[in-house]
Amino acid sequence: MALKDAGAVTFILTADRAAAKPFYETVLGLRLLSDDAFAAVFDLGGGAVLRLTDIEGHTPGPHTVLGWNVPDIEAAMASLAARGVKFIEYPGMTDAKGLWVSPGGKAKVCWFNDPDGNNLSLTAS
Repeated sequence: MALKDAGAVTFILTADRAAAKPFYETVLGLRLLSDDAFAAVFDLGGGAVLRLTDIEGHTPGPHTVLGWNVPDIEAAMASLAARGVKFIEYPGMTDAKGLWVSPGGKAKVCWFNDPDGNNLSLTAS
């Protein structure tokens, strides 16, 4: 079997899964597949899953850990903002709404954090 044919699994670490789980389920709208002593597992679509895993004392890294390609980034941002998501403004890089547009305008990216401070993103190109 080739890995390209297998469903991907991504891991998001959290210091408090009980607090983080509603963000992924309610705010981001991911379907909860299971929740046990080890992880809350969410459907990412296309056979991919996200495992939200407790790590005592977890401190998030500075880089993006998970992102989604969306057809209309402005609409996706508006939808998430309506559910309380705050987008990150990087002075000199993004606009005041937190949107970065590539030179030439082909790609657009925005970033936001989950309750633990894990960096997530949306991309449209």
